[in-house]
Amino acid sequence: MARKAYGVEQIIAKLREIELLCNQGNTIAEAARQADLLPMEEYGGMLPSDMKRLKQLEEENGKLKKLVADLSLDKAMLQDVLSKKW
Repeated sequence: MARKAYGVEQIIAKLREIELLCNQGNTIAEAARQADLLPMEEYGGMLPSDMKRLKQLEEENGKLKKLVADLSLDKAMLQDVLSKKW
């Protein structure tokens, strides 16, 4: 899923919206949900360094999955060739 890049004005508007919702008695999690932000349960309490590391690990995981798929295909092809009688 591609992430949308927000401009400074949009970020400030969302922060003001959350601030207003919190002043109305909502919790931060409720305000964030009402403002259509990421679920607080998923990313709540993470530091920016944690988010960066999470993104790096997700990229590495994707590369490793592709590598495993390629190697599995190679193995299947080799087994197929070896199973044929010459």
